[in-house]
Amino acid sequence: MSRDRERTRIGRALVSVYDKQGILEFCRGLSGLGVEIVSTGGTAGLLADNGLAVVEISELTGFPEMMDGRVKTLHPRVHGGILGVRDNENHLSSMRIHQIRPIDLVVVNLYPFEDKVAAGAPYDEIVENIDIGGPAMIRSAAKNHGDVVVVVDPADYETVLGALREDGDVPLSLRQKLAAKAFARTAAYDAAIANWFSDVLDYPDTPWRTRGGELQQVMRYGENPHQWAAFYRDHAPLAGVASARQVQGKVLSYNNINDTDAAFCLVSEFDPADGAAVAIIKHANPCGVGLGDSLETAYEKALRCDPVSAFGGIVALNGEITLPVAQKIIDVFTEVIIAPSASEKALALFEKKKNLRVLLTGQLGDPKAKVMDVRSVTGGMLVQTRDNRNVDDCDLKVVSRRQPDEREMADLKLAAKIAKHVKSNAIVFVRDGASVGIGAGQMSRVDSTIIAARKSKEAARAMGQKQPLSQGAVLASDAFFPFADGVVAAIKAGATAIIQPGGSIRDEEVIAAADKAGIAMVFTGMRHFRH
Repeated sequence: MSRDRERTRIGRALVSVYDKQGILEFCRGLSGLGVEIVSTGGTAGLLADNGLAVVEISELTGFPEMMDGRVKTLHPRVHGGILGVRDNENHLSSMRIHQIRPIDLVVVNLYPFEDKVAAGAPYDEIVENIDIGGPAMIRSAAKNHGDVVVVVDPADYETVLGALREDGDVPLSLRQKLAAKAFARTAAYDAAIANWFSDVLDYPDTPWRTRGGELQQVMRYGENPHQWAAFYRDHAPLAGVASARQVQGKVLSYNNINDTDAAFCLVSEFDPADGAAVAIIKHANPCGVGLGDSLETAYEKALRCDPVSAFGGIVALNGEITLPVAQKIIDVFTEVIIAPSASEKALALFEKKKNLRVLLTGQLGDPKAKVMDVRSVTGGMLVQTRDNRNVDDCDLKVVSRRQPDEREMADLKLAAKIAKHVKSNAIVFVRDGASVGIGAGQMSRVDSTIIAARKSKEAARAMGQKQPLSQGAVLASDAFFPFADGVVAAIKAGATAIIQPGGSIRDEEVIAAADKAGIAMVFTGMRHFRH
């Protein structure tokens, strides 16, 4: 950057903002420092109404704002004034010939496209809120940051004013940082537009894929202390961790957010109209899920599955947290609680646990929402639609000689819903509306079955029972059994019915093992790998 001066003096500013937070005070400060202000539309009106001297953009360009304000800053006297390199004689000559005066400061923020999408505005209104002139000016100023200061965030107003008041100019280091911030803003803005079009037009295989978000917090570290991490929100109009209100507790960590998202997505599978549901998550895997006629009952069932792993876990509930269930939850060390709402008495009780984080979402998530999941890989990213279907969407097929009874079928459906949220290979035992053993993330489906069975034995011992909780339970697998050995292990653990996708070349062998043991087997036709 040999041509860039270490400092840039500000003689003229172009101010055009949709979000007018702090702009009046900022422009008063600029005016007090002798900076000439050029402005547009509503911004110019606000400044003039408050006694500030303002040059209307039409005065600068010689053209009126037109086409409902769509065309106002797209003019050589605007972009020439921004892009002209101050120590390039060719540029300066062009500016003199065409009577283009330099613009040293560009203060712009954009039409609220993301807010319109989040609010569910009509198509035409959303399109009308795609800003054109704003991003063009921002990018021009950011490119020419050797000579021009660009400000896109009201949080930077005081920083810029402070530099001007102290030294009468803006140092290069600050210009560079503001330029980086400006390009990040336009990139995220364009990403939001591109992704909205992709979604609304059902065009997922667009040749380019982008992702953007707004910084919510920089974290102490990521999954491990040596990793940098931050949390960005993309303003999708969905209830969840990103939009939740934290009512108490320490700042959420990277792992907290990841695990809490997993917990809330799982519990959102269960409509409160069908009963209370509670999920307890540890390291993004369920260690217990329970259904009941009350959240207290559902929590007790969920905790019973694996009380050891539940220590330091995340608890998600599908209804309002009342005092009785709150009293049960605080008996076990819990990192985070997330639910649509909580009573005042429950919140007052939680306040006694200062480190407990409590998040309220206002409503459950939408398990059927059309959302794109993105995962980074070295040198690229994988994109897929979220797994927004479950066993309720399946045409279930009983493939065994024995039919599952009504209780078994209800438990099979619950087990399948839980298995969808367990890392593959996933095995889930369920009995009487609650998980009683979960095996997650093993390389072998048999190993996952053995682990789930062992968990059920440990839970039984904790309850003072000799018989494993898996005895008489049903089992769900997230994918088909490639061999009969997994089914044999499930039968040995006490399973009376199994639900799985089917589709293995050895399905007949697997079904035969079920028939030999006299258990029921149901095929869903839908796999739920989760890696």
